[in-house]
Amino acid sequence: MSHNRRGTACRALVAGPRVEVLRETHETPALVAQRLTQAGGTNRYGEANYRAVWGWNRLTWIGGKFEDRDDHGDLLREVVELRREPKYPAVNRWHIERWMPPETYGSPRQWYAQTVERENGVSIPALGPYPYRGEYEHCFMLQDPRGEFVQLTPAAAEHIAYAIQWSRKAPRAAGKCSITDRLSREERNYDQYAYDVLDDSVPAFHHQPFVTVV
Repeated sequence: MSHNRRGTACRALVAGPRVEVLRETHETPALVAQRLTQAGGTNRYGEANYRAVWGWNRLTWIGGKFEDRDDHGDLLREVVELRREPKYPAVNRWHIERWMPPETYGSPRQWYAQTVERENGVSIPALGPYPYRGEYEHCFMLQDPRGEFVQLTPAAAEHIAYAIQWSRKAPRAAGKCSITDRLSREERNYDQYAYDVLDDSVPAFHHQPFVTVV
């Protein structure tokens, strides 16, 4: 599958030598986004409940004290501010995220009470502004059982979304411990099944039928 690829040079303008960070970014294929929307539906804003993002593309607000250094590692400056930084350590992987409503994070007052920190006498929200439109949270990283890179495909993205939906609903449907235990075992088996699907050495879906709901 072809993907739009581009190298993005992110520069911090500071006194002294220029600091430059090169990031390889990928756009989410349109068919993958479509499959995830079909599997997980949309939220109250008409946006997909599930989405796929490339690690380098996924930036989030981080507030605190940052140190800018030159190519030799020498400190250029320290600054307290909000910055957009990669959300996940695995920047060279595809990630599946699920939308969470704003009430998940409490009220704006609670948010700032719990996240505001002081650095050098400056108050700054460590997690950025309150997510008034909700936020996407991590639920799956694409890699094979050996931890190797796995390319994102529409079939894999759709299957993961259905697996996550299933695992969220199954335990709540159980009313007795015995049923819960059985469902937990099935969920673990299903999780392993999903990982197997992502392994290049395993035929797609183990030759089992897979129905797309549209």
